[in-house]
Amino acid sequence: MKKTIWIINDYAGTPYHGMEFRHYYLAREWIKHGYSVYIITASYSHLLRNLPKVEGNFTLEKIDGINYLWVKVPKYTNSRDKKRVLKWFYFSIKLFFLPMDKLNSPNVVIASPMATFFAIPAYKIAKKYNAKFIFEVKDIWPLSIIELGNISPKHPLIKIMAKSERFAIEKADYIVSVLPNYEDYLKDRYKLDKKSIWISNGIDTSSYEISKFYRTNKISKVPNNKFIVGYMGTIGLANALEYLLIAARRLQRYKNIHFVIVGSGSEKENLISKFGKLQNVTFLNPVPRSQVQSVLSCFDVCYIGWKKKKIYKYGISANKIFDYMYAGKPILHSYSGKGDLIKLANCGITVEAENPIAIAEGILKLHNLPREKLKEMGRKGRKYVLENFTYQKLAEKYENLF
Repeated sequence: MKKTIWIINDYAGTPYHGMEFRHYYLAREWIKHGYSVYIITASYSHLLRNLPKVEGNFTLEKIDGINYLWVKVPKYTNSRDKKRVLKWFYFSIKLFFLPMDKLNSPNVVIASPMATFFAIPAYKIAKKYNAKFIFEVKDIWPLSIIELGNISPKHPLIKIMAKSERFAIEKADYIVSVLPNYEDYLKDRYKLDKKSIWISNGIDTSSYEISKFYRTNKISKVPNNKFIVGYMGTIGLANALEYLLIAARRLQRYKNIHFVIVGSGSEKENLISKFGKLQNVTFLNPVPRSQVQSVLSCFDVCYIGWKKKKIYKYGISANKIFDYMYAGKPILHSYSGKGDLIKLANCGITVEAENPIAIAEGILKLHNLPREKLKEMGRKGRKYVLENFTYQKLAEKYENLF
């Protein structure tokens, strides 16, 4: 008898609705192996491009063989909107009232929260059905918003979140983290000698192959005959793009180097107001997932940066790193934490975080390398990601826990 897996993640999306895609790709692999998969997610998040049609409190929809249960939650305007907190609590409370007559009872419950509140009802569900309870960490909340959002750890909301986090850690049959050094966090924060399993984000090769055949008008807006330093993804505080753009301002005299920023987010308008008049910078709106690789093909170097925060000693697992690697492009990484995949794969250059001078020097170093050397870096990244981070391999690693 095939097992039923429940994934509870209020930010889970689909290629048709928008981010996040991790659980969509994992679920597709598990279905191939005979599992029945339910993804229980929220009807609204700021990451969704196209909202699902939801009637009543719950709407069950089958998408590419995956059972999506959309839970009706309040809408909010952006990631900083206080109503977003209301959404977290609505989603958590409604987990106690799921329409079980429409769902197969679970053998495995994967709770994958940002805000950790719903870990408690997720555990209760797992216990009720004698299912394995897996706590999956994609981002270390509340520590991330304490450090990156400058919120006091004494804030009542943070205290509740921390208690929910500890509850999930202690109750979990397994802890899965996309961060390679999460066990260090368990020791540092909770003095727990508890194991976690590293199952990172990755790539879905089938969607990437399809994306090669899609073209986009964004490509026509990328300057020709220039050395393109490109960024693609969310434009928020955590992405530290201001330092890249300060570097761009320093490099204006190099007429052959141009910067392209593709994406949207809470910091985009602020960055445009500060740097939008630079002649060597182009801002573009985001593209559908199907067109990502087409746009990346126009870049000579792909950039990703981070804040210089203690939290990154536990590692990173940004989706865009894997996108960049698969595109076969050298990567400029502005990072001062541990678990640097760019160094491990030898597919680019890593410079100090929050250091525009070091970023500018890194760009010039890459710009001055022979083209064949840049291609060699790109080939190493692509080889590394295909050998280690396809969702086929990641899903099989997960299945060992079931």
